[in-house]
Amino acid sequence: MTASELQDMLVAMLARQSGGSLRRWRLALGPVQTLSLDTHPHCNWSVRPVGSTYEIAEIESLLDHIRLSHPIVSGA
Repeated sequence: MTASELQDMLVAMLARQSGGSLRRWRLALGPVQTLSLDTHPHCNWSVRPVGSTYEIAEIESLLDHIRLSHPIVSGA
């Protein structure tokens, strides 16, 4: 899975689970940044969510689950 595919999946899941528009969740989530596997061998991606306390809590909750099933992504 690529970083952009992961971002698309996260945005769709957030909109489905929490309501709101895809655009709003994409803005709140921000881009998926890939990290070096040399320094981050267990999970090589991160996001820096912004928005309301509710939005950030929803994103962080989802990320906890998704990191278990998709810990490694490619940078493309």
